[in-house]
Amino acid sequence: MRRVNGVSVIGRAIVAGFGATTPSSAAAVARSAARHRLLQESTFSSGPPCFAGRFSAGFGRSSPFAGTTCFSNAASLAQDPHAKGGPKSSHEFFPKDVVLYQYEACPFCNKVKAFLDFYDIPYKVVEVNPINKKEIKWSDYKKVPILKVDGEQMVDSSDIIDTLIQRINPENPALESEEENKWRRWVDNHLVHVLSPNIYRTASEALESFDYITTHGNFSFYERIVAKYGGAAAMYFVSKKLKKRHNITDERAALYDAVETWVDALKGRHFLGLVTSGSNPNVADLSVFGILRPIRNLQSGRDMVENTRIGEWYSRMESAVGKSSRIEA
Repeated sequence: MRRVNGVSVIGRAIVAGFGATTPSSAAAVARSAARHRLLQESTFSSGPPCFAGRFSAGFGRSSPFAGTTCFSNAASLAQDPHAKGGPKSSHEFFPKDVVLYQYEACPFCNKVKAFLDFYDIPYKVVEVNPINKKEIKWSDYKKVPILKVDGEQMVDSSDIIDTLIQRINPENPALESEEENKWRRWVDNHLVHVLSPNIYRTASEALESFDYITTHGNFSFYERIVAKYGGAAAMYFVSKKLKKRHNITDERAALYDAVETWVDALKGRHFLGLVTSGSNPNVADLSVFGILRPIRNLQSGRDMVENTRIGEWYSRMESAVGKSSRIEA
């Protein structure tokens, strides 16, 4: 019985615990937490590849998920000072210390990293242990990503990005692109739901996913073994429930349909951002890319590229985002 309960704990821990970020005031954190509670059922009951929250739930900690809302701040990346390939604006944003508290495989953390990488904003990474979360004990906000910019805490991935856009271009009002905001919401409210049923679709795929997670995550040797095998077993069964909850009959078909929907949205453009950003991707492009990047080299990601039209856009995004701007802590 103890063994079964242990696996059950890991299963509960896989799917929640991801957050997003707004400025660090208590009110902002409270607003974000309330938003997450409202969106938890509709947005992250399906648990994307960030797995830490259910670990926390199993150890008596809260396990909300970061289903994020997207604000209407869709700045033109072509005018941003750090955007690769974009001209300099009249303002520069050079924070002295940027630290991202994350889970390596979390899609929402990867959204933020894609943005930081594209903007060439150097950042340090602190990998959060999903079991005890000791790395974020200093914060009242117990989900990831958390971004600290010169000591200021930000939470909620979409809010983090919106805040950074305002810092980068403080005097240039954001271009309110209905199309861009629509697809940012689609990423948070739809695309993430098809990931878990795919990356945990079979026992071998679940093990592959957890091998990646435990290799990059902050685990002790014992936690790594338990997480890899217990977590893979738990998430294999959890993914079946998520599949049913979101009315998915064929996992791969749902994934292929989602990315084909995105390709259709491009309407032949290299990036969705070509409407507002000259030749650069916009935040919606970066969000989709960030969400998909963790699975690209998993079996589900390889199948996705081989069986859909997403490959060319993904390759363009890899080139546009370029090398990571991550620095050693």
